[in-house]
Amino acid sequence: MAAGGPTPELVKSSCKEPNELAKEFIFQQTMFRIKDVKRSLEFYTGILGMRLLKQLDFPSMKFSLFFLGFEDPKDIPDDEVEKIRWTFKRKACLELTYNWEDDGNTYGCQKGQGFGHIGLCVPDVYKACEWFEKNNVEFIKKPGDGKMKGIAFIKDPDGYSIEILNQEGMVTICTAKYD
Repeated sequence: MAAGGPTPELVKSSCKEPNELAKEFIFQQTMFRIKDVKRSLEFYTGILGMRLLKQLDFPSMKFSLFFLGFEDPKDIPDDEVEKIRWTFKRKACLELTYNWEDDGNTYGCQKGQGFGHIGLCVPDVYKACEWFEKNNVEFIKKPGDGKMKGIAFIKDPDGYSIEILNQEGMVTICTAKYD
């Protein structure tokens, strides 16, 4: 690497055309862990101008998710299942995760280190994961693992988490009853 940073040639040779499978992927979310729901929602809606698109609560796992984005309120469906599907079709949402029993220290929120992951919405989670496996991508969670089936988590080369999801799988997960 040149002393002044990466050369244009290095950058050009490193960027590849998307694989056919990846052409339908969208950048769907960035997730932050929060410790104060009221303060966070007031900030993101009242100050930054985002709208709450959908709240999802998972009582048995003791956490809530708040999806926010810059959307016209008249576009948000009234039907709750359709609202889930619609939410996970939005590009570049913010997912705020509130862990009900978090003391504010568990996830680094007190230091502003509550970054969780980015999320990519893909047409077929299982096919995407086959592609990732063929390319030696490291998995944190495969789609068949854990309580929430149909979503995966992979690592990028620096160890950052990337959630792999799709709309229909999220409808199933968000409407399921967990023990």
